[in-house]
Amino acid sequence: MSTLFISDLHLDESRPEITELFLDFLKQDAVSAEALYILGDFFEAWVGDDDDSVLGKKVVLALRELSDGGVPVFFMRGNRDFLIGPDFAKRAGLQILPDPCVLELYGTPTLLMHGDLLCSDDAAYQAFRSQVRSDDWQSRFLSQPLAARLAFAAQARAASKQHQSGLMSEEQENIMDVTEATVKTLMKRYGVNRLIHGHTHRPAVHLFYNDDISSRRIVLGDWYTQGSVLRVDADGVYLSTI
Repeated sequence: MSTLFISDLHLDESRPEITELFLDFLKQDAVSAEALYILGDFFEAWVGDDDDSVLGKKVVLALRELSDGGVPVFFMRGNRDFLIGPDFAKRAGLQILPDPCVLELYGTPTLLMHGDLLCSDDAAYQAFRSQVRSDDWQSRFLSQPLAARLAFAAQARAASKQHQSGLMSEEQENIMDVTEATVKTLMKRYGVNRLIHGHTHRPAVHLFYNDDISSRRIVLGDWYTQGSVLRVDADGVYLSTI
């Protein structure tokens, strides 16, 4: 049996084929796993646990079925779904993890992160992240009517797509990727030589030395055109698509 890791599904009603791919994955792959970890950006946007969308209800039911069947499900908030809260977790039968956290994985302490904190050169984004993760901002946002929050999310998605459609310089591309020094610092702080994260949509296994210690950074892929899954067992790690 394996432990499964996924991230960056960006589930959205405009891409029903990806939702169906995920639901099939739960029934065919995750049902026999030791555990499932979802490391953020599960939804394209999440404006509060009172969102009663058809997509949300469908996903909650599928996760609950998996959890009730004996497969533990763990979730880490991303930059798109940081407002997922305890009500959603209770209904879906999952446990919310802090970002970052360390998991003892088949004898190897492993640091789990969504990954956006590693992009420390992107000062504008880190300032925005600090703002929207504050209790005050979230309280004020969640106090607005659901319709207003959904409109805000739609506007933010449109702005993001417009930004991504433009050509970026190599320097801009690098700023949006992880900062190597930050990766090494965090791994030393948590005393690990293996890190698993998503966010950058650049699936790969990076091997490097951190103070002469052989280390590994595993980046999960996104689910825009296909699924990306990391399988970890006692024999190793396997990053693949579905």
